[in-house]
Formats: sequence, structure tokens, C-alpha cells
Amino acid sequence: MTKEQTERVNHPSYYQDPSGVECITVTRHRDFNIGNAIKYLWRAGLKVEEGLSNKEKQIEDLQKAIFYINDEIKLLKDKIND
Repeated sequence: MTKEQTERVNHPSYYQDPSGVECITVTRHRDFNIGNAIKYLWRAGLKVEEGLSNKEKQIEDLQKAIFYINDEIKLLKDKIND
């Protein structure tokens, strides 16, 4: 694997904050659903996908974040009702 390929796999630019903090540094400290919600919020508006406009991709990432947030709420409610 070339250095460029390794960077795209290990350190994608859309998961890198201008401060140098990477999304994974934050999400490692959260559970699955919250970590994924953070990931999609983090990259919303930054990741480009062929076939989608930038706004469409941003909306998709925000919808994915909502999915994980709603799933976490459901899990928490289920635990309350147990």
C-alpha cells in the first residue's frame, strides 16, 4: 500500500479536525451508538461521495447520526422498562 492509500485508510481528512484532533480519539471513549453519531456529525459536510452533491451527502450523514441517536434512546428506554 502506498503512503497516500495508508493515509486515506488510517487518517481520512474528513475525520481530522484543523486542530489536529482526530474523530477516533474522541469516539474511542464512547459506546457504539454515541461514537457513530459523533462520527457522522464530525464528517457532515466534509466527506465527498460520487453520485451525491455535497449537500445530499451532508444530509445523509446527518440522517445517519440521527439513526444512531434514536437507536441509543430506544436501548435506554428498553433498559428502563426491563
